[in-house]
Amino acid sequence: MHIVARAACFPTEDREKVRRALLNLFPEGEVEEHEDVIIVRTESGERLRQLIIDHHIRDTARSMMLCGRSGRVSSFKLNKQVAYVNKISFVEGSPALGAIDIEVEDEDIDAAIDYLAESTVEVRQ
Repeated sequence: MHIVARAACFPTEDREKVRRALLNLFPEGEVEEHEDVIIVRTESGERLRQLIIDHHIRDTARSMMLCGRSGRVSSFKLNKQVAYVNKISFVEGSPALGAIDIEVEDEDIDAAIDYLAESTVEVRQ
């Protein structure tokens, strides 16, 4: 699994806070800082997975990831301010201060989604 998280850094924002928001989601990620965007790349979604479990939003997270699926990639957005305080909230649309754009890529994207946001619904046979 390869994950890329991007967050625009507006002139009115503290760059360190934007950086911290990204690292709260992906603490083991490699950070790239550009003039107007901060990017984190990682092979691990363990912290994101744990936040999804801890906040009891597996079904919502799974739904957002499945809706954003295209080929080997799933794209979705997370709230930047919420990530800064070590929490997680999915975003639809374009919030005023922007969001964290996440792309999860994997040979088997369905398995990656199952790992990050395991279904809570029992399958009956």
